[in-house]
Parts: sequence; structure tokens; C-alpha cells
Amino acid sequence: MVDLRINCAGITSPNPFWLASAPPTNSGYQICKAFEVGWGGAVWKTIGAPVMNVVNRYGAVDFNGQKIIGLNNIELISDRSIEINLKEIAETKKLWPDRAIVASLMVESDRKIWHDIVKRTIDAGADGIELNYGCPHGMSERGMGSAVGQVPEYCTMITEWVTEVSTIPVLVKLTPNVTDIRFPGRAAKKGNANGISLINTINTIIGVDLDTFQIEPSRGGKGGHGGYAGPAIKPIALNMVSEIARDPEINLPISAMGGISNWKDALEFILLGATSVQVCTAVMHYGFRIVEDMIDGTTNWMEEKGYTSLDQIRGKALANIANFGDMNLLSKHIAHIDAGKCIHCNLCYIACEDTAHQCIDLVQKKGKIQPTVRESDCVGCRLCYIVCPVDHCITMVQKDNGAQSKTWNELVKELPQPLSIEDLRKFQHKHGIDVH
Repeated sequence: MVDLRINCAGITSPNPFWLASAPPTNSGYQICKAFEVGWGGAVWKTIGAPVMNVVNRYGAVDFNGQKIIGLNNIELISDRSIEINLKEIAETKKLWPDRAIVASLMVESDRKIWHDIVKRTIDAGADGIELNYGCPHGMSERGMGSAVGQVPEYCTMITEWVTEVSTIPVLVKLTPNVTDIRFPGRAAKKGNANGISLINTINTIIGVDLDTFQIEPSRGGKGGHGGYAGPAIKPIALNMVSEIARDPEINLPISAMGGISNWKDALEFILLGATSVQVCTAVMHYGFRIVEDMIDGTTNWMEEKGYTSLDQIRGKALANIANFGDMNLLSKHIAHIDAGKCIHCNLCYIACEDTAHQCIDLVQKKGKIQPTVRESDCVGCRLCYIVCPVDHCITMVQKDNGAQSKTWNELVKELPQPLSIEDLRKFQHKHGIDVH
């Protein structure tokens, strides 16, 4: 039997699927509705001094007929009072004692104010606290949100204020709007955080109207930057989550988010070290019931692979992340085109001819023009595989037996320094490879 239960920094839930702090977690009504269909936890929409939002606060990127591959927003924290939110947290926790309810908090940088809201949150019965150091719009202009997460010293200071009085686990939510996510992660650890959550939204402008020149979406003719989320940011989130997971100076549980739309996405984050996974944009697009597929898909995959708990797979992919200098230069793969599946669109030929290594020829075969890989010149870049619209029509075939291995770090030790083009060509000739 598969057991999906988790313990994320001391916060337990029946499965790893949590709603992220966002519009879907704005009220007890919404969270109870989500728990009814199976969500394991929810991070309450950020609580603080009430704000006023503006209209037209969402914008989206659509591509090739797919709606909302990216969602931009300038929505602020909860526009309801602290008292109402804490009252509903208490009521929801009584109704759903086995589910994780985490309160997202954001107040001004004052130790006494932080102490007060933390104590009130604990009294309301929340299972944990998430410190919102990530919002890149609106609140950051007031010295909160990403204005804190971008300055490690502030991150440590406020986290210390919270952990001084908190008797429940504290997660620090990091902003991705930094050059190296490890520095704020280490600052959170220094402030005695119990865990890390990431990533928050990415600072973006969604578009410009070519007729009016206004920023989209417009509010009375004006627009601006907002926070970008959705499927398009998943690769960025995967990288940052893995950076936190691999950093020996941090070594904290991770609650991951950023472009998670289905069970496969969720498993990728867990394989890179996450304990819980948070979802927002996909829920805003399709509704709460997507969690049913997430639970079923994860359970079925684990049964097929022979796993019984998420602890058995957490971080299992981290060992396969390598620096460029540690990759095998002698590994050789070439592209192979399955003529039986080819639809003769010639996209592979165009991509290779115009932007890669000119190693695909158009050959007349049985009255048709057939793209054919010239194996002697193929460098295995994989561009043709990516542009091909037919699944499994182009495959990357390994041409070495894996017995030979030479990394860049090993190479530079045996060749003269500085390296010349001629040195590299001699190396290529010696090992029978052709690196253009």
C-alpha cells in the first residue's frame, strides 16, 4: 500500500499536495471546499494590515492555443481583517484536524508587531507559519515582501523575531528575484527557520498593447510589473529548489511551488528534494478537483515503481545533477529519424540547416523527400528532437558503449594551459569524437 503522508518541518498532512498562499486560499469557505476533494493542506492567503486591490489585476500569456501558460498578477495580500482571517483559521482547523493549515504572514518590519501577529496565529490553532518574503509587487514598495527576501540581513532579522516567540514550525518563503537563491536560504537558516518554501512569483511585465501602447492589463491607462507564475516558470523553480536542496549550509525541509499543474510536475519537485508541493495557478485555471488526479497519478506511479512512501523517493534525482566540468566529453549520441513516423514537415531539416550543424539532408526516397541524418557530422545537440512535432519520430541513439569517460575537469589537467584550438582538435582525434 502506498502511504502519501508527509511531515514537512513538523507540519503533517495526509498527502503532499497543499494549496499555495493565493486567491484560492482567501477564506475558510474556499479551504474547506478544497479539503473536501482531497487537498492535504493549505497555506492561507497572506495575512497583514488590510489592503485595497485594483481592478484588472491578472494578465496571462497564451501560446499556440494553450491558455495561461503563464499568469501575471498584481493582487496584494488579504483585503480582509486579521481578526476575520484568524477566526476562520480556528474554525477550519476544528473542522479538519488532520489537514495542514499554514498561516502566511506579512507585516511591517517591527519586532513588536511581528511578535503580536505570531502569538495570535498560534492561538488560532495554525499548524505552521509561512513568512512571505516573496511578493515582488505592491507590498515590496512598502518595504515588505521581496524587499525583505532580497536582503539576506533583513531575512535573518525578521525570521529571528518570529522564531523568538513561535512554538509552531516556521517556513520562510523565498523570492526568485535574486541572482543566487542560496544566500536568502542560508539567511533563513541563520534566523532559525524550520523549513524553506519556494519559489514565489517572478517579476515581469506581461505585455504592451500595440494600438494604445498601454501596459497590459491596464488600470485606467496605467500598468506595471507583477508576479509571474504558472507552467512557464517550472524550470526556474526546479532549478532553485534543487539549489536549496543541495546546499549543505541549509539542510532544511522544502515546500516547493512554481508551475506545478499535475502529478508528474509534483513528483519532479519531490525527486529534487521537496517534502510538500504547493499549487496555485493550475487551481485558478481548472478548480480544486485537480487534486484527485494528483493523488491517483502519484499513487499509481509509486505502485508501478514499487515504492510505498514518499520518503523513499525524496531527493532521488539530486545525485544526477552535475556541473558542466564533471560531464563526460566522450559520450556520443546522434539523432535517428524514423521514416515510418515522419510526416515530412522538414522542421528538423530547417532547424539543423539554419541554426545547428547542417547534418540533415533531404533525400529522395520512394517518391518523397525524406529528412536523413548524416551520422558522421551529427554532434548530438538534440535540436531536431525538440522541434519534431511527432512523438518518438526522432530519437537520440547512443553510439559509444559508455566505457570511455573524460570530463572537462580531467581534460584540463592533462593538456597544456592555456588550451588552444589545436590542443582540443588533437584530443578529439585521439578519442574519435568531433566537437564543433
